[in-house]
Amino acid sequence: MTDNPELHWFKSSYSDGSEGDSCVEVANSPATIHIRDSKNLQGPQLAFAPRAWTGFVAHARG
Repeated sequence: MTDNPELHWFKSSYSDGSEGDSCVEVANSPATIHIRDSKNLQGPQLAFAPRAWTGFVAHARG
C-alpha cells in the first residue's frame, strides 16, 4: 500500500523508549481513523470509523 501524502501520521511519545520500534502510528481524516505499523510504513493499514476507534480506545484504557 502506498502512503497517502494527505494523512499526517503520529505515534505516542512513549514509543521513544527501549521498545520504541513496537508501535503503531495513527492518522485522522474526517471520516476514518487510519492505523499502521511504525516499522512497516508501506504495509497494510487498518481503517476505523471514528466512533469505533473511540470505543476501542476507551476499552483499552480500561
